[in-house]
Amino acid sequence: MAGIFRNKRNRRYTPDGEPLEDVGGGGGSGLSSPLRIAIPAIIAVIVIFVILSSSIKIVDAGHRGVLLKFGAVDPGVSLSEGLHFVLPFRDSILQFEVRTLKIVESTTSASKDLQNVATEVALNYHVDPDTVPALYKQLGFDYSSRVIVPTIQESVKQVTAQFNAEELITKRELVKDEIETQITARLSPYNIILDAISITDFAFSDQFVRAVESKVEAEQRALQAQNELRRIQIEAQQAEARAIGEQRANIAQSEGLRQSNILKAQGESEAISIIDRQLRNSTGYLDWLKSQKWDGQLPLVTGNSGGGGEGGGAGNAGAVPFINIPLGERANSTR
Repeated sequence: MAGIFRNKRNRRYTPDGEPLEDVGGGGGSGLSSPLRIAIPAIIAVIVIFVILSSSIKIVDAGHRGVLLKFGAVDPGVSLSEGLHFVLPFRDSILQFEVRTLKIVESTTSASKDLQNVATEVALNYHVDPDTVPALYKQLGFDYSSRVIVPTIQESVKQVTAQFNAEELITKRELVKDEIETQITARLSPYNIILDAISITDFAFSDQFVRAVESKVEAEQRALQAQNELRRIQIEAQQAEARAIGEQRANIAQSEGLRQSNILKAQGESEAISIIDRQLRNSTGYLDWLKSQKWDGQLPLVTGNSGGGGEGGGAGNAGAVPFINIPLGERANSTR
Protein backbone atom coordinates (compact mmCIF):
# COMPACT_ATOMS: atom_id res chain seq x y z
CA MET A 1 0.00 0.00 0.00
CA ALA A 2 2.87 2.32 0.79
CA GLY A 3 4.23 1.72 -2.66
CA ILE A 4 0.93 2.52 -4.31
CA PHE A 5 0.59 5.78 -2.41
CA ARG A 6 4.24 6.61 -3.19
CA ASN A 7 3.60 6.01 -6.91
CA LYS A 8 0.57 8.22 -6.83
CA ARG A 9 2.52 10.96 -5.14
CA ASN A 10 5.25 10.75 -7.75
CA ARG A 11 2.87 10.83 -10.74
CA ARG A 12 2.52 13.98 -12.82
CA TYR A 13 -0.90 15.16 -14.12
CA THR A 14 -2.11 17.37 -16.94
CA PRO A 15 -4.20 20.50 -16.29
CA ASP A 16 -7.27 18.40 -17.13
CA GLY A 17 -6.34 15.89 -14.43
CA GLU A 18 -5.13 13.16 -16.69
CA PRO A 19 -1.99 11.32 -15.57
CA LEU A 20 1.21 11.63 -17.66
CA GLU A 21 3.48 8.72 -18.57
CA ASP A 22 6.60 8.16 -16.44
CA VAL A 23 9.54 9.57 -18.35
CA GLY A 24 12.06 7.31 -16.57
CA GLY A 25 10.02 4.17 -17.15
CA GLY A 26 10.41 1.09 -14.96
CA GLY A 27 7.37 1.61 -12.90
CA GLY A 28 8.44 4.92 -11.41
CA SER A 29 11.76 3.75 -9.86
CA GLY A 30 13.58 6.67 -11.33
CA LEU A 31 16.58 4.56 -12.45
CA SER A 32 17.58 3.79 -15.98
CA SER A 33 18.39 0.30 -17.15
CA PRO A 34 22.25 0.76 -17.16
CA LEU A 35 22.22 1.85 -13.56
CA ARG A 36 20.15 -1.15 -12.55
CA ILE A 37 22.94 -3.36 -14.05
CA ALA A 38 25.95 -1.41 -12.73
CA ILE A 39 24.93 -1.24 -9.09
CA PRO A 40 24.70 -5.04 -8.54
CA ALA A 41 27.97 -5.49 -10.40
CA ILE A 42 29.72 -3.04 -8.11
CA ILE A 43 28.26 -4.74 -5.08
CA ALA A 44 29.41 -8.12 -6.38
CA VAL A 45 32.95 -6.82 -6.92
CA ILE A 46 33.04 -5.44 -3.39
CA VAL A 47 31.85 -8.75 -1.97
CA ILE A 48 34.43 -10.68 -3.98
CA PHE A 49 37.19 -8.32 -2.84
CA VAL A 50 36.19 -8.75 0.80
CA ILE A 51 36.10 -12.52 0.42
CA LEU A 52 39.50 -12.61 -1.29
CA SER A 53 41.08 -10.30 1.27
CA SER A 54 39.68 -12.47 4.02
CA SER A 55 41.08 -15.57 2.33
CA ILE A 56 44.68 -14.29 1.96
CA LYS A 57 46.84 -14.00 5.08
CA ILE A 58 50.52 -13.07 5.39
CA VAL A 59 52.79 -14.25 8.22
CA ASP A 60 55.60 -11.75 8.86
CA ALA A 61 59.27 -12.63 9.14
CA GLY A 62 60.32 -13.96 12.54
CA HIS A 63 56.79 -15.13 13.32
CA ARG A 64 54.71 -18.27 13.09
CA GLY A 65 50.99 -18.28 12.36
CA VAL A 66 48.46 -19.86 14.73
CA LEU A 67 45.43 -21.04 12.75
CA LEU A 68 42.06 -20.48 14.41
CA LYS A 69 38.91 -22.17 13.10
CA PHE A 70 35.86 -20.39 14.47
CA GLY A 71 38.15 -19.23 17.32
CA ALA A 72 39.49 -22.70 18.17
CA VAL A 73 43.24 -23.36 17.87
CA ASP A 74 44.30 -25.95 15.35
CA PRO A 75 47.23 -27.57 17.26
CA GLY A 76 48.53 -29.45 14.23
CA VAL A 77 49.22 -26.40 12.06
CA SER A 78 52.06 -23.92 12.56
CA LEU A 79 52.09 -21.59 9.60
CA SER A 80 55.52 -20.46 8.43
CA GLU A 81 56.47 -17.04 7.08
CA GLY A 82 54.84 -15.97 3.84
CA LEU A 83 51.46 -16.02 2.06
CA HIS A 84 48.67 -18.41 3.12
CA PHE A 85 45.07 -19.01 1.96
CA VAL A 86 42.32 -19.69 4.48
CA LEU A 87 38.57 -20.01 4.42
CA PRO A 88 37.01 -16.62 4.93
CA PHE A 89 34.73 -15.97 7.89
CA ARG A 90 35.83 -19.28 9.40
CA ASP A 91 39.60 -19.21 9.67
CA SER A 92 41.86 -16.53 11.10
CA ILE A 93 45.58 -16.37 11.80
CA LEU A 94 47.37 -15.01 14.84
CA GLN A 95 51.04 -14.11 14.48
CA PHE A 96 53.33 -15.44 17.21
CA GLU A 97 56.93 -14.15 17.43
CA VAL A 98 59.60 -16.87 17.45
CA ARG A 99 62.70 -14.66 17.31
CA THR A 100 65.19 -14.52 20.18
CA LEU A 101 63.80 -12.32 22.94
CA LYS A 102 65.33 -10.82 26.04
CA ILE A 103 64.01 -10.44 29.54
CA VAL A 104 65.79 -8.84 32.52
CA GLU A 105 64.61 -9.80 35.96
CA SER A 106 65.80 -8.78 39.44
CA THR A 107 65.26 -10.87 42.52
CA THR A 108 66.24 -10.71 46.18
CA SER A 109 67.27 -13.86 48.02
CA ALA A 110 69.39 -15.10 50.91
CA SER A 111 72.76 -16.80 50.56
CA LYS A 112 73.90 -19.86 52.46
CA ASP A 113 75.36 -17.68 55.22
CA LEU A 114 72.10 -15.70 55.40
CA GLN A 115 73.31 -12.61 53.58
CA ASN A 116 70.78 -10.66 51.54
CA VAL A 117 71.66 -10.77 47.85
CA ALA A 118 69.99 -8.80 45.07
CA THR A 119 70.59 -10.58 41.77
CA GLU A 120 69.87 -9.24 38.29
CA VAL A 121 69.63 -11.82 35.51
CA ALA A 122 69.36 -11.23 31.74
CA LEU A 123 67.75 -14.11 29.83
CA ASN A 124 67.73 -14.72 26.06
CA TYR A 125 65.19 -17.25 24.82
CA HIS A 126 62.95 -18.21 21.91
CA VAL A 127 59.91 -20.36 21.36
CA ASP A 128 60.08 -23.65 19.46
CA PRO A 129 58.44 -22.69 16.13
CA ASP A 130 56.75 -26.06 15.66
CA THR A 131 54.99 -25.93 19.03
CA VAL A 132 53.64 -22.39 18.80
CA PRO A 133 49.94 -23.44 18.59
CA ALA A 134 50.21 -25.56 21.73
CA LEU A 135 51.98 -22.77 23.62
CA TYR A 136 49.39 -20.22 22.56
CA LYS A 137 46.57 -22.53 23.52
CA GLN A 138 48.14 -23.22 26.92
CA LEU A 139 49.57 -19.81 27.91
CA GLY A 140 48.65 -17.22 25.28
CA PHE A 141 50.79 -14.25 24.31
CA ASP A 142 51.59 -13.37 27.93
CA TYR A 143 53.58 -16.55 28.51
CA SER A 144 56.70 -14.68 29.68
CA SER A 145 55.05 -13.18 32.75
CA ARG A 146 53.18 -16.41 33.44
CA VAL A 147 56.08 -18.83 33.18
CA ILE A 148 59.49 -17.26 32.54
CA VAL A 149 59.51 -14.62 35.28
CA PRO A 150 58.45 -17.03 38.07
CA THR A 151 60.99 -19.56 36.78
CA ILE A 152 63.80 -17.02 37.01
CA GLN A 153 62.75 -15.96 40.48
CA GLU A 154 62.58 -19.50 41.84
CA SER A 155 65.75 -20.73 40.15
CA VAL A 156 67.87 -17.80 41.33
CA LYS A 157 66.66 -18.15 44.91
CA GLN A 158 67.24 -21.90 44.90
CA VAL A 159 70.80 -21.62 43.56
CA THR A 160 71.98 -18.64 45.64
CA ALA A 161 70.90 -20.49 48.80
CA GLN A 162 73.55 -23.13 48.03
CA PHE A 163 76.51 -20.68 48.11
CA ASN A 164 78.00 -18.30 50.63
CA ALA A 165 78.00 -14.62 49.77
CA GLU A 166 81.72 -14.71 49.10
CA GLU A 167 81.35 -17.76 46.85
CA LEU A 168 78.72 -15.99 44.77
CA ILE A 169 81.51 -13.63 43.72
CA THR A 170 84.47 -16.00 43.51
CA LYS A 171 82.44 -18.80 41.86
CA ARG A 172 80.31 -16.61 39.62
CA GLU A 173 80.64 -18.90 36.57
CA LEU A 174 79.54 -21.95 38.55
CA VAL A 175 76.55 -20.05 39.95
CA LYS A 176 75.56 -18.99 36.43
CA ASP A 177 75.74 -22.58 35.16
CA GLU A 178 73.57 -23.81 38.04
CA ILE A 179 70.93 -21.14 37.38
CA GLU A 180 70.98 -21.94 33.66
CA THR A 181 70.45 -25.63 34.35
CA GLN A 182 67.50 -24.92 36.66
CA ILE A 183 65.79 -22.53 34.22
CA THR A 184 66.32 -24.86 31.24
CA ALA A 185 64.72 -27.76 33.09
CA ARG A 186 61.73 -25.67 34.16
CA LEU A 187 61.03 -24.12 30.73
CA SER A 188 61.49 -27.33 28.75
CA PRO A 189 57.90 -28.60 29.28
CA TYR A 190 56.58 -25.41 27.67
CA ASN A 191 58.89 -25.76 24.62
CA ILE A 192 60.66 -22.52 25.48
CA ILE A 193 64.32 -22.79 24.53
CA LEU A 194 66.96 -20.97 26.60
CA ASP A 195 69.66 -19.38 24.43
CA ALA A 196 71.86 -17.64 27.01
CA ILE A 197 71.80 -16.34 30.54
CA SER A 198 73.92 -13.63 32.14
CA ILE A 199 74.24 -12.50 35.73
CA THR A 200 74.47 -8.76 35.25
CA ASP A 201 74.75 -7.77 38.91
CA PHE A 202 75.19 -9.04 42.45
CA ALA A 203 74.28 -6.49 45.14
CA PHE A 204 74.92 -7.13 48.84
CA SER A 205 74.07 -5.24 52.02
CA ASP A 206 76.22 -2.27 53.04
CA GLN A 207 77.40 -4.09 56.15
CA PHE A 208 78.63 -7.05 54.10
CA VAL A 209 80.35 -4.75 51.61
CA ARG A 210 82.22 -3.00 54.42
CA ALA A 211 83.24 -6.35 55.91
CA VAL A 212 84.55 -7.51 52.55
CA GLU A 213 86.49 -4.29 52.09
CA SER A 214 88.03 -4.64 55.56
CA LYS A 215 89.00 -8.23 54.82
CA VAL A 216 90.56 -7.29 51.52
CA GLU A 217 92.51 -4.46 53.13
CA ALA A 218 93.77 -6.81 55.87
CA GLU A 219 94.82 -9.38 53.29
CA GLN A 220 96.62 -6.70 51.31
CA ARG A 221 98.46 -5.50 54.42
CA ALA A 222 99.40 -9.08 55.31
CA LEU A 223 100.61 -9.67 51.79
CA GLN A 224 102.62 -6.46 51.90
CA ALA A 225 104.19 -7.49 55.23
CA GLN A 226 104.94 -10.92 53.84
CA ASN A 227 106.60 -9.38 50.81
CA GLU A 228 108.61 -7.05 53.06
CA LEU A 229 109.74 -10.02 55.19
CA ARG A 230 110.70 -11.92 52.08
CA ARG A 231 112.67 -8.89 50.88
CA ILE A 232 114.52 -8.67 54.22
CA GLN A 233 115.31 -12.39 54.13
CA ILE A 234 116.64 -12.10 50.61
CA GLU A 235 118.77 -9.10 51.54
CA ALA A 236 120.12 -11.00 54.60
CA GLN A 237 120.93 -13.99 52.44
CA GLN A 238 122.68 -11.72 49.98
CA ALA A 239 124.68 -10.06 52.77
CA GLU A 240 125.59 -13.48 54.19
CA ALA A 241 126.66 -14.72 50.80
CA ARG A 242 128.69 -11.56 50.29
CA ALA A 243 130.41 -11.97 53.68
CA ILE A 244 131.14 -15.64 52.97
CA GLY A 245 132.55 -14.69 49.60
CA GLU A 246 134.76 -11.99 51.12
CA GLN A 247 135.92 -14.39 53.85
CA ARG A 248 136.80 -17.02 51.32
CA ALA A 249 138.60 -14.42 49.23
CA ASN A 250 140.64 -13.29 52.26
CA ILE A 251 141.44 -16.88 53.13
CA ALA A 252 142.48 -17.56 49.59
CA GLN A 253 144.60 -14.41 49.56
CA SER A 254 146.27 -15.34 52.86
CA GLU A 255 146.83 -18.86 51.66
CA GLY A 256 148.36 -17.54 48.46
CA LEU A 257 150.63 -15.20 50.40
CA ARG A 258 151.67 -18.04 52.70
CA GLN A 259 152.40 -20.30 49.78
CA SER A 260 154.33 -17.48 48.14
CA ASN A 261 156.45 -16.96 51.29
CA ILE A 262 157.08 -20.69 51.57
CA LEU A 263 158.14 -20.91 47.97
CA LYS A 264 160.32 -17.85 48.39
CA ALA A 265 161.96 -19.29 51.49
CA GLN A 266 162.45 -22.61 49.78
CA GLY A 267 164.03 -20.83 46.80
CA GLU A 268 166.43 -18.87 49.03
CA SER A 269 167.31 -22.03 50.94
CA GLU A 270 168.11 -23.89 47.75
CA ALA A 271 170.13 -20.91 46.47
CA ILE A 272 172.19 -20.85 49.68
CA SER A 273 172.73 -24.56 49.46
CA ILE A 274 173.95 -24.25 45.87
CA ILE A 275 176.32 -21.39 46.78
CA ASP A 276 177.59 -23.35 49.74
CA ARG A 277 178.36 -26.33 47.54
CA GLN A 278 180.10 -24.15 44.97
CA LEU A 279 182.28 -22.53 47.57
CA ARG A 280 183.23 -25.88 48.99
CA ASN A 281 184.22 -27.26 45.60
CA SER A 282 185.99 -24.26 44.05
CA THR A 283 186.84 -20.61 44.67
CA GLY A 284 186.16 -19.77 41.05
CA TYR A 285 182.62 -18.99 41.88
CA LEU A 286 183.83 -16.43 44.44
CA ASP A 287 185.96 -14.76 41.83
CA TRP A 288 182.99 -14.66 39.45
CA LEU A 289 180.89 -12.96 42.11
CA LYS A 290 183.66 -10.39 42.65
CA SER A 291 183.70 -9.59 38.95
CA GLN A 292 179.93 -9.16 38.93
CA LYS A 293 179.91 -6.84 41.93
CA TRP A 294 183.02 -4.74 40.98
CA ASP A 295 182.23 -1.33 39.58
CA GLY A 296 185.39 -1.25 37.40
CA GLN A 297 187.40 1.21 39.56
CA LEU A 298 190.52 0.26 41.53
CA PRO A 299 191.08 1.60 45.02
CA LEU A 300 193.52 4.47 45.41
CA VAL A 301 195.39 2.82 48.28
CA THR A 302 196.58 -0.75 48.36
CA GLY A 303 198.62 -2.78 50.86
CA ASN A 304 198.52 -3.15 54.61
CA SER A 305 196.89 -0.45 56.65
CA GLY A 306 199.92 -0.05 58.98
CA GLY A 307 197.86 -0.82 61.93
CA GLY A 308 200.32 -3.69 62.61
CA GLY A 309 199.37 -7.17 63.46
CA GLU A 310 197.76 -9.88 61.63
CA GLY A 311 194.32 -8.67 62.32
CA GLY A 312 194.87 -5.38 60.68
CA GLY A 313 196.61 -6.88 57.68
CA ALA A 314 193.96 -9.47 57.23
CA GLY A 315 191.22 -6.85 57.38
CA ASN A 316 192.71 -4.83 54.48
CA ALA A 317 194.09 -7.61 52.36
CA GLY A 318 193.56 -7.15 48.71
CA ALA A 319 191.30 -4.06 48.86
CA VAL A 320 188.60 -6.14 47.18
CA PRO A 321 185.21 -4.49 46.73
CA PHE A 322 182.82 -5.62 49.43
CA ILE A 323 180.76 -8.62 48.39
CA ASN A 324 177.84 -10.10 50.37
CA ILE A 325 177.94 -13.81 49.93
CA PRO A 326 174.96 -15.67 51.34
CA LEU A 327 176.23 -18.61 53.32
CA GLY A 328 174.41 -21.48 54.86
CA GLU A 329 174.80 -22.67 58.44
CA ARG A 330 177.23 -25.34 57.37
CA ALA A 331 179.51 -22.80 55.64
CA ASN A 332 179.56 -20.55 58.73
CA SER A 333 180.36 -23.43 61.01
CA THR A 334 183.20 -24.59 58.73
CA ARG A 335 184.74 -21.14 58.64
